[in-house]
Amino acid sequence: MAALPLEERARRVRATIVNGEPDPLAAAALLGGVPEAKITVTKALDLYWMLAKDKTLGKSADQLRRWENPLKKATANFVAQIGDKALADITGDDMLDFRQWWLERLETGGLTANSANKDLTHLAVVWRTVNKMKRLGLVLPLSDLSFKEGERRARPPFDVEWIKTRLLKPGALDGLNTEARTIVLGMVNTGYRPSEGAGLLREHIRLEGKTPHISIEPVGRQLKNETSKRLIPLTGVSLEAFRACPGGFPTYAGKDKISATVNAFLADNGLKQTPKHSLYSLRHSFEDRMLTAGIDERIRRDLMGHSLGGRERYGEGGALEHRAALLKKIAL
Repeated sequence: MAALPLEERARRVRATIVNGEPDPLAAAALLGGVPEAKITVTKALDLYWMLAKDKTLGKSADQLRRWENPLKKATANFVAQIGDKALADITGDDMLDFRQWWLERLETGGLTANSANKDLTHLAVVWRTVNKMKRLGLVLPLSDLSFKEGERRARPPFDVEWIKTRLLKPGALDGLNTEARTIVLGMVNTGYRPSEGAGLLREHIRLEGKTPHISIEPVGRQLKNETSKRLIPLTGVSLEAFRACPGGFPTYAGKDKISATVNAFLADNGLKQTPKHSLYSLRHSFEDRMLTAGIDERIRRDLMGHSLGGRERYGEGGALEHRAALLKKIAL
């Protein structure tokens, strides 16, 4: 109020007179007598959606849902245990209490440290973004809270013999619909991520020409990273599958359900080599087969959509025809 022009201050004073009498509520509101509302934990999340708009660019509706839900869950967990406190009022004791709640869940609920750490990470991302972008100048008590994580459970690859005799056995996948079966068979000799296969549109499946291939592109969705955009030759059963289903996968595109559908089918039909195996195991099997065949690391990384480990990426990493010739040697 003190910094406003004289005319504006006078206008506000006049506006506090209601029906010829001073109105205390109007005076408090117009003359700076009401303190600015503090940003609470739930309000911070509402603000974050607007402040982090850049993170949503290119995401499909399903990707957006999967991005939002962990942030909502972390916020809901904190509010349920500590309360919807203002960010400025959150203390180190509050965070230790929240950590203790998670510790008790880890001890009795069969959860992993990763679950707790995700909550802590998501809260930190939201609060630090709001603190910075709204220029709050708060010192948030977010340090030294994470739990030590145990050994990560890696997805094992399918053995080549298992793929040949069980997954590729005539009729073994007939219980899957055509789209799901094509995604599975396409994965055998391409190693794409399930979501990448499901997101292929008709124009990304290129069966004509000297080297049939698929193109992994960020159309209608975000890819995991920049190096995920790539061309992969089609060989063996993968090529045959795409020739039978060249129009893409509208049932699964932009939806997070292909893995659940296939994994349930594999389990119900005795097609999981071990309980730890899943659809994603075909990706690891493809990478192992390339490694065993002595395919150059640069080509392997390019085909898998992996980065070069900090090294600059020069050239094209081998022509598509050259990659196809290498993959034909290991195709199933």
